Amino acid sequence: MPARALSTATISFGLVSIPVKLYSGAEPKSALSFNQIDKKDGSRIKQQLVNPRSGEVVPREEIVKGYEFAKGQYVLFEPEELKTLEAAATHTIDIVEFLKADQIERQYLDKVYYLGTDKGGARAYKLLAQALIETGRIGIGKYAARGKQYLVMVRPMADNGLVLEQLHYPDELRSFAEVPIEDAVVKPAELKLATQLIEQAASDKFKPENYRDEVRERMLELIQRKVDGEDITIAPTAEPEHKIIDIMEALKASLAAGNARKPAQQAETAAERKAARPKPIAKKRAAAK
Repeated sequence: MPARALSTATISFGLVSIPVKLYSGAEPKSALSFNQIDKKDGSRIKQQLVNPRSGEVVPREEIVKGYEFAKGQYVLFEPEELKTLEAAATHTIDIVEFLKADQIERQYLDKVYYLGTDKGGARAYKLLAQALIETGRIGIGKYAARGKQYLVMVRPMADNGLVLEQLHYPDELRSFAEVPIEDAVVKPAELKLATQLIEQAASDKFKPENYRDEVRERMLELIQRKVDGEDITIAPTAEPEHKIIDIMEALKASLAAGNARKPAQQAETAAERKAARPKPIAKKRAAAK
């Protein structure tokens, strides 16, 4: 099924304009959610908006938005006033500079969108993609949408495609200097074993298909058992021991375990992993009378 465009936009660099369509770069699986149910009759509980001073339920049509400019003090805004505050949606990805891709540190990356061609823009689209590949550069620009101006990066992708990556502004990032790190001395022998351990588990290529959300799969399996009328119980697990370990012994044991595990990992096939995944949850059948 073809992807559905989220919106349209125009990439602008110099006097060149490229009409494009934006597509979501990922389709995250929704988190498993549980509703609040009245245990007495199985009815789902509804939430209400209540005034904490009067204790009365406030109808939605009487609710306005407010900005807290001081502790407990709010300036109120009507819907039309909020529209005035929002940035005008230009639908233009205005590229202002080109940088080498490795000049953007990873903590700035936020969301990813795929860019597809729009009517009349195929040639210019391909030209920009190939020029970015040729120069080894990415475009940094601005994009206004949904009441906010975003800092974005346009980079080439395989098969002459383009990707739009939304970036964080510098004032949105916390400084790593705020993270407390104790000083310590690393022994050469420890570093040598740690390097060997890393090389032992090293791969030449990232294969995302080798990974899956095992926690979600386990939860779905247990929920299915509950739907089928089973009681689910979890075996008690021992509390983890918080003890000082001998780093050298831990590294040696890790290397030994890695050598023993590698043949088993190589024998596992994609088909076997697929077969191990739980089936979609079926609706609970009516109980037989």
